[in-house]
Amino acid sequence: MTTTAEVPTLRTAIKHYPTTAALLEGRVSSPKVKFDFVEVEPIHNAFAPMAQRQVFDVCEMAVFTYLQARVFDKPLVLLPAVLAARHQHVCIVYNKEFHKTLTPAELPGKKVGVRAYTQTTGAWVRNILSREHRVKLDTVDWVITEGAHLAEYKEPPYVRRAEKGKKLIDMLMSGEVDAAILGNDLPDDPRLAPVIPNAREAGPAWHAATGLVPINHMIVVTRALADERPDIVRAVYELLRESKTAAGPSKGPDLRPIGIEAIRPSLELVIELAAEQQIIPKRFTVDELFAPWQAVAK
Repeated sequence: MTTTAEVPTLRTAIKHYPTTAALLEGRVSSPKVKFDFVEVEPIHNAFAPMAQRQVFDVCEMAVFTYLQARVFDKPLVLLPAVLAARHQHVCIVYNKEFHKTLTPAELPGKKVGVRAYTQTTGAWVRNILSREHRVKLDTVDWVITEGAHLAEYKEPPYVRRAEKGKKLIDMLMSGEVDAAILGNDLPDDPRLAPVIPNAREAGPAWHAATGLVPINHMIVVTRALADERPDIVRAVYELLRESKTAAGPSKGPDLRPIGIEAIRPSLELVIELAAEQQIIPKRFTVDELFAPWQAVAK
């Protein structure tokens, strides 16, 4: 953070979404704060340096990375603003050149690739497999190409690292893994088919039935900023709210809610499945995640 005439400039890494466009483009602003926007592509490359070294003042972050940062007492504060979420049922796919069909019931004993075991999309997909299709997660051979954003974390024993330099999509296309969990990097390739039956309909149906949001990314600030300048953090939060409003109403379900109560039920599930999948060693309450900074952003 740099300060000019008492107006701080915050080093910030946030991806361009419809709900963040107005902020990033300067269409919403505040006399209390300025931003030095740093483009990081893909945005997940910002998570580890933020979690480990707090290289930004404000940063987008995967919700599971934040939970682990909390476990390892990293000086970060979570704001109740969802920046990214998606219907996750479509994100586990197989290659039809190697399997005529592949269903969740057939996954035990199979190799399933995911970029990192702690990747948010992977955690949501495992939740679907476990809760909706009764797949025992430790019966699957999970293959990762990267470690967690927190170096202190160790994966469960049923997770193994691929050979160094391997790329997940190449492993799927060559048949080295039977299925893979892919998010923004899911290619539009006719050889690929979803493992989850009726995947495109299943995601929206789950949301309609539960009212929950499969959160991917939220927003964090440094603890130092929250402690020293809660007024500035409040201004950042209000700008995020204004930027979302500027995007106009969602064409479908609102998958980017803002506010503690708006996201409380979804975060409760995030915490529960993170503990179930050995991503974190203990369960937090939602209020613990935000305390003692609730007054900054409600």
